[in-house]
Amino acid sequence: MRPTRTVRTASRLLRGLRRRVRPALVPVVALVAAAGVLAPGPAYAAPPCAAPAAAGPPVEVARLPDWVESIAVDARGRMFATAYYTGRVHRIDSPGSAPVALTGSIGANGGIVVRPDGKLLVGTGNDLAHSLTGDLFPRSELLLVDPESGAVSTYASGLGGIDGVALAPDGTVYTTTLGGRNIGRVTPDGRVDPAWARVPQPNGIAVSPDGSQVYVVQTTLAPGLYRIPVSDPDHPRRWISTAPSDALALPDGLTLDGGGRPLISTHASGQIWRAEGDSLCAVASGLHLSTQLTHGRGDTGFAAGRLYRAGVDGRILEVPAGADPAARPAP
Repeated sequence: MRPTRTVRTASRLLRGLRRRVRPALVPVVALVAAAGVLAPGPAYAAPPCAAPAAAGPPVEVARLPDWVESIAVDARGRMFATAYYTGRVHRIDSPGSAPVALTGSIGANGGIVVRPDGKLLVGTGNDLAHSLTGDLFPRSELLLVDPESGAVSTYASGLGGIDGVALAPDGTVYTTTLGGRNIGRVTPDGRVDPAWARVPQPNGIAVSPDGSQVYVVQTTLAPGLYRIPVSDPDHPRRWISTAPSDALALPDGLTLDGGGRPLISTHASGQIWRAEGDSLCAVASGLHLSTQLTHGRGDTGFAAGRLYRAGVDGRILEVPAGADPAARPAP
């Protein structure tokens, strides 16, 4: 019998991941890929969003010879990327520029955000061991990295293995641990709560523009999007649930557009989803193994309003269909 498109896609992803993934993660990846092969139909396909009339295909703007876990852009239009295998943080000054390693290995790094003062906050402990034990033994650190010198210092410790990192308008930092349930919180005065809230299999994370809600992606089992009221973290609310056939889509990173709408990258479905009301639509398709999304912020370089995607394949792409034409450069 001729293999279905789903089987061929899952097999191709598995072959690529075997070449890229650390040995400790191969059994987990193999299980996910095998589940994709045995699934009765294709991964969930959200209906397409209304795209800008002039939107073209994604364009590669940078590449690292590594798994790019997370990306962020500063007010000068420079991009910063965390490399999973080497544990380094890279700076990319503009589209087409060669990435520059800012740091040596700082551990299995995860999310990255840019503070208002331009310094970077980077999560560590984003490996299998720390992810699976992070709820019980929160030992991972949130690091402060200088974007010019690459100097590294500890900003906070005592968190679960850090995958996602989000920064609130008041300076509070929120983190996720993919292999557990805990959402960590670090206040501007340095108080650390490794279990501020709980969401199953939390991954991507972002904070609403007014700081009143924390948005969290649940990646596996029953993928969906949660809202956590900052004033009531004991009662996370499931906002959007995906279709049952989406159990293998593997949503990952999360960012917000200029209107405060969540955008979600996915691994297996290859789509970039956007939350509109209480449902999801697809901004783009065909982008398998995507890890994180971010918008540009500069008036040059990685410019304001342009949407960028990072992935396991090391490619950083501009996605014109996700552009935010109303965005303005950060001050």
